[in-house]
Amino acid sequence: QVQLEESGGGVGQSGGSLRLTCRASGRTSGIFAMGWYRQAPGKQRQLVASMTMSGNINYGTSVKGRFTISRGDDRYTVHLQMNNLRPEDTAVYYCKTDPEPLSDEDEYWGRGTQVTVSS
Repeated sequence: QVQLEESGGGVGQSGGSLRLTCRASGRTSGIFAMGWYRQAPGKQRQLVASMTMSGNINYGTSVKGRFTISRGDDRYTVHLQMNNLRPEDTAVYYCKTDPEPLSDEDEYWGRGTQVTVSS
C-alpha cells in the first residue's frame, strides 16, 4: 500500500498564496503520477494539478497560470504552490497517486486538507 501525508493549507486571503505538500511512502515503486484534486461543497471532485514521475504536468483549467506543481527533494514528494488565490479556490484538497498503466497497483487518496480563501 501507499501512504500519503498531506500538509499545508489553511486560510488564505484573496490574492494571497498558500502551499500544499504531499509525501508518499510505502509501496511507491508502482506510482506513475502524483497530484492534487479538490472538492468544494456540493460540487464534484476536480483535477487541480498532476505530475507524472517523468515530469509531465497537467493543470485544471481554473488554476492554470496561478498554481504550480513541483517535485520536492524526495522523488515521491510533490508541492502545490497556489498563488493569486480566489474565494472559489475554497475546497478540500486531496493528494492522489495514479498507478503505472496496466499494472495491478491501486490508486491512493490522501485524507484531504481544507483550503479556505477569504475575500
